[in-house]
Amino acid sequence: MAAVVGRVVRGSVLLRGRFCQQVLSREFCSTVRPPPHQVRHRKLFTPPTVLHNPVRCMFIQTQDTPNPNSLKFLPGRAVLQERTMDFPSPAAAHCSPLARQLFKVEGVKSVFLGPNFITISRESEDVDWNLMKPDIYATIMDFFASGLPVVTEAAAATDAGASEDDDEVVAMIKELLDTRIRPTVQEDGGDVVYKGFEDGIVQLRLQGSCTRCPSSVITLKSGIQNMLQFYIPEVEGVEQVIEGDSDDEEPENLGSPRGP
Repeated sequence: MAAVVGRVVRGSVLLRGRFCQQVLSREFCSTVRPPPHQVRHRKLFTPPTVLHNPVRCMFIQTQDTPNPNSLKFLPGRAVLQERTMDFPSPAAAHCSPLARQLFKVEGVKSVFLGPNFITISRESEDVDWNLMKPDIYATIMDFFASGLPVVTEAAAATDAGASEDDDEVVAMIKELLDTRIRPTVQEDGGDVVYKGFEDGIVQLRLQGSCTRCPSSVITLKSGIQNMLQFYIPEVEGVEQVIEGDSDDEEPENLGSPRGP
């Protein structure tokens, strides 16, 4: 009996020894660390470098205007800051590298640059905008990516700003145009430029999408003329100055004199 008990005890001791050896082996393997020189020379994962060009990825929006032959392009960045420039022909675009590039697009008749938009007028309704848009988009993106100035320093201002020589009435007309009328017209891709005031008639020139627009008469008579007459009693009418081929400007009277 004692011999049997001894064999059982010796078997239990051997079993515990094997079990403890297996446990210690697993714990040792789980806590083993690679040598320090391997850790130091291990190459860490570095994310790939992504090159991003914000100019090439600019999102250009288009906006319809009252003139079916003119379309307003919004590049999402400043174009001429706080001024506007009208280029009715390629010859007039000598001072604007951007306008010169846009005139190279087939079907472009005129280019108008605003503070944050570009208005393109096509030659006729026969020219499809869907065929012109891709070339216009590419031209605008390539130009801003080039870093060239929109206009050269030799570009002269087209609008007649306030002057110390202006009398009270003229100063009021220019202020009303700059603060109330021009911002509204520019939203439609055009502009209004003051040209003179004589015998109660205000002479204005329409630019951009307003040039030869079917609703230009309504814009001048029902919009601009009524507002000027409401705030300035000395204004009796509004006259549109048409830019011709010659240096002479032919005025077109679109406002009838106001009665007493």
